[in-house]
Amino acid sequence: MKINFIDLKAQYREYQSEIDSEVLEVFSSAQFIGGDKLNKLENSLATYTGAKYAIGCSSGTDALLLSLMALDIGEGDEVITTPFTFIATAEVIAFLGAKSVFVDIEEDSYNIDPTKIEDAITDRTKAIIPVSLYGQCADMDAINEIAKKHSLPVIEDACQSFGATYNGKKSCNLSTIGCTSFFPSKPLGAYGDGGAIFTNDEELATKIRMLLNHGQNERYKHKYIGINGRLDAVQAAVLNVKLKHFDKEVKARDEIGSRYNDLLEDADVITPKICENNTSVFAQYSMRVKDREAMVAKLSEKEIPTAVHYPVPLHLQEAFAPLGYKEGDFPISEEVATQIMSLPMSPYLTEAQQDFIVQTIKG
Repeated sequence: MKINFIDLKAQYREYQSEIDSEVLEVFSSAQFIGGDKLNKLENSLATYTGAKYAIGCSSGTDALLLSLMALDIGEGDEVITTPFTFIATAEVIAFLGAKSVFVDIEEDSYNIDPTKIEDAITDRTKAIIPVSLYGQCADMDAINEIAKKHSLPVIEDACQSFGATYNGKKSCNLSTIGCTSFFPSKPLGAYGDGGAIFTNDEELATKIRMLLNHGQNERYKHKYIGINGRLDAVQAAVLNVKLKHFDKEVKARDEIGSRYNDLLEDADVITPKICENNTSVFAQYSMRVKDREAMVAKLSEKEIPTAVHYPVPLHLQEAFAPLGYKEGDFPISEEVATQIMSLPMSPYLTEAQQDFIVQTIKG
């Protein structure tokens, strides 16, 4: 049985005529940067999340980078975040000369543990970046409360959770700034790199728009040192089509993720827990197994693809060795990293494919 880890071809076939038409309009207009397609996307993203401002940019990584730049975070500053995430979260902190201060995760949600954040705050702390991992939001109310107490901004790394909800509010509109990614494999994916930044702060939104366009406030007049962080019109056109159908795909993801949980209830695995008052977009369906190598081999024999998100926590990565962390500093992150593995997941995964995967796991 042929099973794709993420079935982007099936998704393209579903919306092919709409996508082709939108992209061809960009080609015929020759307006490849900015323009109507981007304006439409930003307005739709703001409406979808409820945020006052949505700003398209070149990637989820650049969304995080631009957010830190807008908050003037740089040399000598500290930013609190999780060690159990993709490297981009901490990479952008280091890129600006600031220091990542890691806090361990909750064992059930795999998101940053709010009860451990306050102990990590110093007079050099300038922001908190919780990650909404695997499609589920972190405990943003608890995090925002701590941040408010210490007058700190919060940047939600929502690169995996666009479309998820927390206490009835959409991910990306839960804090000072929200950042998401439109990498092709994300729940809402472009056909190349892309991302977006969300805020309700007009001053921050204005500054971010300048920063992503070389710091320009007028043509060839530069108020800030910025970057080329623009989202191109072709990607905006693709996203405009996909966003129209997104709620349907979120529903399918939820049904498939819940079905995995039900089918694997009596298997020797730890299934993902969706916290009360949360919904997940299941950017990945990630479970824990005691002998991951054996499980991956068993599934591979049946040509079932798997992935590991993520095998090495950031505090143990060579790139972050100068921070001085060592093995044992964040035991939950370290344990989860040795056990976590992701199964095929997309709105186009059939029940027959899912049954085959589960039967192979139960073996």
